[in-house]
Amino acid sequence: MNAIDIVTLTVNPALDKSTHFKGLISEQKIRCDEPRFDAGGGGINVSKAISRLGGTSLAVYTSGGATGKILEDLVVKENIFSKAIPVQTWTRESFVAVDDHTNLQYRFGFSGGRIEASEVEAILKTIENQKAKYLVASGSLNEGLSSDFYQKVAQIAKKNNSKLIVDTSGEALSKIIEIGAYLIKPNVGELAKLVGVDNLEMDEVNHAAKQIIATGGAEIIVVSLGPQGAVLVTKDLYQYVPAPNVAKKSTVGAGDSMVGGITWALSENKSLEDVIRWGVACGSAATMNEGTQLFKREDAQRLFEWVSK
Repeated sequence: MNAIDIVTLTVNPALDKSTHFKGLISEQKIRCDEPRFDAGGGGINVSKAISRLGGTSLAVYTSGGATGKILEDLVVKENIFSKAIPVQTWTRESFVAVDDHTNLQYRFGFSGGRIEASEVEAILKTIENQKAKYLVASGSLNEGLSSDFYQKVAQIAKKNNSKLIVDTSGEALSKIIEIGAYLIKPNVGELAKLVGVDNLEMDEVNHAAKQIIATGGAEIIVVSLGPQGAVLVTKDLYQYVPAPNVAKKSTVGAGDSMVGGITWALSENKSLEDVIRWGVACGSAATMNEGTQLFKREDAQRLFEWVSK
């Protein structure tokens, strides 16, 4: 596999910080441990996950300001191929803190700054030039960025015969299924919105997903069920994989790890049954590590073997 068989796109990356503190008291200064810094954002995390599994990808992402420079350095340290697209607005930050007294985790996220029209064109042109076999568009959109942005990415994927994998939510996800993608990864609530209902029971997920597939919205739908695992649906297949019982330390990056495992398994020509098993294994393994660290390969391998029994 060459370096551009998988390309990930992150238009709204984040400089992730994580730390510990002891006791949350309002109006008082909270003393925190030395922070950990990680390169974050949907597509970047997916590329990191693919790398942990021994795969190769190109992470395309925006970078701006002093935080963007730190992000770029952290991406380099991950030993993944990458291309940073310069933007004027500073790369956003996210902050995760664990209270050691209660073991509760607090997550703070900031919206990304505005991206100018010329910068949008630069992002789309970069993606168009890659002509990847798999194109992963993952994460939130910056403030002010049109909800049809991923639609434009989908059009490029069709033009380049790339298999588009999308992990986003809200109107951006609704717009995607108007064009169609190879694979989408909604949770149950997002899937319900896509088919126009308030909620879905477990036994209704298969039918709802097949509705979208029948209209050309996606070829494969992976429905994340959180601690219950995940379901993979195609027009001919329904595969449920329960999540293994692990000691959870952080859920940050679990969804991105799942997408990374799925994308890597697809690129390795695994069966669809194994694709969803790898996704659940990687997502679950990510929860075993603190803060924003994603997963360790040995944990993912062990959990894959467990869910394959």
